[in-house]
Amino acid sequence: MKIIKSINKLNKEVNFKANVGFVPTMGALHNGHLSLIKSSMKKCKKTIVSIFVNPSQFNSINDYKKYPKNISRDINILEKRKIDYLFIPNKSDIYRNKKNMKIKINYKDKILCAKYRKGHFEGVLGVINQFLKIVKAKYMFLGEKDYQQVYLIKKFIKNKYKTKIIPGKTLRDKNLLAYSSRNFLLKNHELQKASRIAKKIKYFHNLIKKKINNSNRLKDIEKDISNEGVKIEYFEVRNKNNLSKKINKLNFKIFIAYYINKIRLIDNF
Repeated sequence: MKIIKSINKLNKEVNFKANVGFVPTMGALHNGHLSLIKSSMKKCKKTIVSIFVNPSQFNSINDYKKYPKNISRDINILEKRKIDYLFIPNKSDIYRNKKNMKIKINYKDKILCAKYRKGHFEGVLGVINQFLKIVKAKYMFLGEKDYQQVYLIKKFIKNKYKTKIIPGKTLRDKNLLAYSSRNFLLKNHELQKASRIAKKIKYFHNLIKKKINNSNRLKDIEKDISNEGVKIEYFEVRNKNNLSKKINKLNFKIFIAYYINKIRLIDNF
């Protein structure tokens, strides 16, 4: 594994005319990331993993500062997987052209996380825009736990970049909890609480699948989740193809964002 910290070295080391896969991360690697990396290594001749904690997608400096970081642990994990390249750019490299960072999203897309985390996806898309100018990969692998993020990135890069997005299904532990870097910030009893919430959402998902009118039970399930002592930011059923509220038994997804103490978690089923 080669560790690269500058754009110039990346361009010298990597032949982007080859079949290159790209897995962008913010570090704090978990099994969800490793699943994406495995998919890239299987599909592509070379794989680049990036680690960059992007400040512009955080809504507060405190959230940015407390985001879990352990670069030596991440490097060790990636070395064991024998990936080809680890790209760890610095902020000045990514933010050197601020015009590329000024991205706006359509007002119709300001739903779910975009509604409650103002500027978040603009920050995400700004960095993706920068990365795809630097990392000219054939494929980019993104996890569906951040479903709205994948949807907006797909929409943003369409007809703009040749890179094709390969979504990876949300990976969960034996207790149905979705793997997330923020899980590292939770205590054991909080992880158990998050697992119970995931099971409640899965139960609701099965109800809708059997009878679409069960979507009317949304408030009951939301109240049940609130009884776990968490603060729900949103809990919605939407069309998985266009994120509208026009759903049927085949095209729906349940989306949630909630806080356990001050840790914000998202999930979808």
